[in-house]
Amino acid sequence: MRPPTDVTWKDVKEQLKSDFGIKNVKEYDSVSKEDLLKAYHMMQLSRQFENACTQAYMQQHVRGFMHLDNGQESIPAFVADAIRPDDKKYSYYREHTHALASGVPPEKVMAELFAKEGGTCKGAGGSMHIYDKETNFQGGWALVAEQLPYAVGAARSILLDRHLDPAGTRNDDRVTIVFVGEGGAQNGRMAECLNAAAKEKLPIIFLVIDNGRAINTFTPDVAANSDVYLQGRHYGVPGVLVDGQNMVDVLRAGRAVTDYARQNGPAIMQVHTYRFNGHSPADPEHERGRKDEKRWARAEMDPIALFEKRCATEGIATAEELKAVSDRAKAEVKASVDFSLASPPPPRSLAKELEYPDAPDTDYNSRMAPADSAEITGRTVDHTALKNAELHMEALRAKASAGQITIGDAINLAVLEEMVRDPTTTIHAEDLQAGSSYDIPKLTQQTFGKLRAADEIIDEGHFIGKALGEGMNGYRPIVELMNTNFGIYGMAEISSAGNTYATTGGQFIMPMTIIGAGGTSPNQSLGAEHSQPLHAYVMGIPGLKICTASSPDAAYGLAKSMIRDNGPGMLFLPVKMMKSTKGTIDAGRCMQLNKAAVLHSASDAAVDAGKAVTVLTYLHGVAEVQKALKEINAAGMDIDLVELRSLKPLDMATIKASLQRTHKVVILDESTLSGGVGATVSALVSEVLFDELDAPVKRLCMDDAPVPYASSMEEAVVKRAADVVTGVADLVNRRI
Repeated sequence: MRPPTDVTWKDVKEQLKSDFGIKNVKEYDSVSKEDLLKAYHMMQLSRQFENACTQAYMQQHVRGFMHLDNGQESIPAFVADAIRPDDKKYSYYREHTHALASGVPPEKVMAELFAKEGGTCKGAGGSMHIYDKETNFQGGWALVAEQLPYAVGAARSILLDRHLDPAGTRNDDRVTIVFVGEGGAQNGRMAECLNAAAKEKLPIIFLVIDNGRAINTFTPDVAANSDVYLQGRHYGVPGVLVDGQNMVDVLRAGRAVTDYARQNGPAIMQVHTYRFNGHSPADPEHERGRKDEKRWARAEMDPIALFEKRCATEGIATAEELKAVSDRAKAEVKASVDFSLASPPPPRSLAKELEYPDAPDTDYNSRMAPADSAEITGRTVDHTALKNAELHMEALRAKASAGQITIGDAINLAVLEEMVRDPTTTIHAEDLQAGSSYDIPKLTQQTFGKLRAADEIIDEGHFIGKALGEGMNGYRPIVELMNTNFGIYGMAEISSAGNTYATTGGQFIMPMTIIGAGGTSPNQSLGAEHSQPLHAYVMGIPGLKICTASSPDAAYGLAKSMIRDNGPGMLFLPVKMMKSTKGTIDAGRCMQLNKAAVLHSASDAAVDAGKAVTVLTYLHGVAEVQKALKEINAAGMDIDLVELRSLKPLDMATIKASLQRTHKVVILDESTLSGGVGATVSALVSEVLFDELDAPVKRLCMDDAPVPYASSMEEAVVKRAADVVTGVADLVNRRI
């Protein structure tokens, strides 16, 4: 069993002096009776609320997973005492009491657990996903440790606010607090986030809730060092360990750590505590010593009972005063249950309404920039740097007019234009100072500075997560992936970006754009890891808009729209065509994010003769089909070449219009036979447009084998122009 900590207030004060450099630690010795009773009320409210949740779960008013906080009530007491409504809060799946302590009304939290429309997220989030925009309570995240980079992004947004509006934020001492378990704090994201927080001196508190347990596992059995508060020393981030069963000490330390973070930057506060309940009512409890530990902890380590005993021995408050506080908490909880029972369930239609913040057919050309954009840009961007950027943009526009702009340069132009147009636009990338591999972020940091243009350490998930946190807090982050395959490191963050708008009941938009070159062209000689179809991997993530571009014009117009969109989007570019494909752009114009493009139309003669085929493709497939076109025509056949610029949502109207002419379709797919983009497109065509087909859908897709390096083997895996010629001929000549 886990022994109690022997950390005293004297020990805590020594840590605050030595590690935090706080000279006058004595000012934190005293906590007024009024504040202690407020903290006691929050502990009682938390305990009574969680007890009511247990009863509601047994009555099946609450379903799914539910994680309770009994035994750890000193932490919400600290939050209610030292953390303000304008501070930003990021929690994990055991967050009911953290929301209550942040000022979220109990009835809204309970109604969310009851899956009712009166809940914080209209019943879309549930127990693990409590959000409340009014109190800046920003989750409720279900994947262990994923909240860490989001909180770092939120802390960056505080610095961005100060940078863009120095007069309005002159006295801005807001902080971000992020809750994480001692096990989650062993996650690699912790190291990345400590580095980021230290590097930029972010106003953030890492609150480590150390109850010594995972679901069943005793944390010391799997962690070499459980002193998480010491992790920050490598980065110059101070930490302190506190006895979580001693509410007074938690308040004292919490005040000191919060004051430090408001003025100096990141800090860690590890609270040693006990959790009286199992991981979740849905999980079995068979861990070593856990039941005995819970019985002992309830009897000996209850922070509420220990404070009540202290009140009796030290004369802090009378039994009558404590009972009055407890009765008030019980009444609040009862009212929250009554409210939840009376609240109606959300309408079925809400699910689809919450898919995207902006409708797929939005015209982004009419979307206005913030009214004060020019003034902010003039005040915050160095005039010489801005002039250099403007000269660079003019040079790119001149290249475009001459038909010589590359895909990479077209994206760079779109990014720079949007960052000038809207000062809330930020960008994150590796090797950003040098322009990354294709000049996409070229001149961004040199023009807009390190806050708006962040050069990142090598872990895509960490900085995609930071972008998510910025997106929740008023910014329009762009993430450039040097190669989209590296986005595999950020699948959890990409998934959450897609889910956030819906899960929060539409409270938090997610204007985040991920741009990158990738995919698989014939003979690219990059091997399996750089040839994986991330575009296919993310197709199943709800809430994402997914686009592709094989030309400078499409890349430019789609990028501008995606940056202006209020939801998350991913723009995939063809890695082998980034510098070689050149063309023009429609300067200043945004393209719709839900439209395919017909790049070549079959002749009427070929259509009438039954020798026309619709070819659907994207990325490198466009160039391959264009290579094949001359040979197809020479054989007396023709095609409608449709570029799938929007993989999600798919433009079925354009596909239907083509099939009404040709009645045959070939899909040249840059993803695998199993689970690929072509599989989705083929299924939709077969289900929705079956009556237009004279033959089965012909899929030309990558084999399920990993893409080899040697061209001789790669020919067996990756389809190319010759396969398109054969596939079209097979359909025309009925060789199916």
